[in-house]
Amino acid sequence: MDFTGKVAVITGGANGIGRAVAEGFASRGARGILVVDRDVAAGEATVAAIRAAGGNAVFITADVTKSADVQAYVKLALDTWGAIDCFHNNAGIEGRLAHTAEYDEAGFDQVMAVNVKGVFLGLRHVLPVMLKQGRGAIVNTASVAGLFGTPGMPAYVASKHAVMGLTKVAAGEVGPQGIRVNAVCPGPIHTRMVRDLAKQVSPNNPDAVETRYAGSIPLRRYGTAEEVANVVLFLLSDLAGNVTGAQYVVDGGRSAAPAGVSAPVE
Repeated sequence: MDFTGKVAVITGGANGIGRAVAEGFASRGARGILVVDRDVAAGEATVAAIRAAGGNAVFITADVTKSADVQAYVKLALDTWGAIDCFHNNAGIEGRLAHTAEYDEAGFDQVMAVNVKGVFLGLRHVLPVMLKQGRGAIVNTASVAGLFGTPGMPAYVASKHAVMGLTKVAAGEVGPQGIRVNAVCPGPIHTRMVRDLAKQVSPNNPDAVETRYAGSIPLRRYGTAEEVANVVLFLLSDLAGNVTGAQYVVDGGRSAAPAGVSAPVE
């Protein structure tokens, strides 16, 4: 996976999977990496780490739900490097855990705004750049929650199903022009988001949530941000030149074997 001469933009690039993807681009020769996030301290830390390792990265703070902010990060990438070859449309939030009958409307709107409108706006403003260039690859971060339902997560599940739909529509639209659009579907990964969900499930013993859930995963463990990043980087590389409109699941086999795997006895 060689990205020599390529320019990459990563939303939600300050932490977790996004940061791992940004660092992966840097270690594989990308000439420019734009890290987009609301977390200024973490975003600047990510860029500093990339630069310290010899990479070329810039940070911009943005609210992906605002068209002006999305246009600003696209403009910065073009003003700085003149192109956008790879786009990891990754920013997302988990929201709170509550059954549909009890879910807060404002909370639902917030999750949908970031996870769906944010992904749409990224596509809306990056795709014209790639179409003009006649090249480009995009990976949207969906989730295994985009493949089936999870009780207590109506907003998140709905939003990730929507990301899958946006991915397929965009792939069909821009494929004839040589632009590829795919989705990655992580399962439980060691990130801040998954830790926060565990705290919602069991505030006094979040570690027990991982122990219990890991027992239902064929590989018997959570994944790492780097393992998801490797799949994202593959999909954005020329190695995946004939892959578009697809979803790649990175969940240790959990969705492939939902039955017949016993959870540990407590």
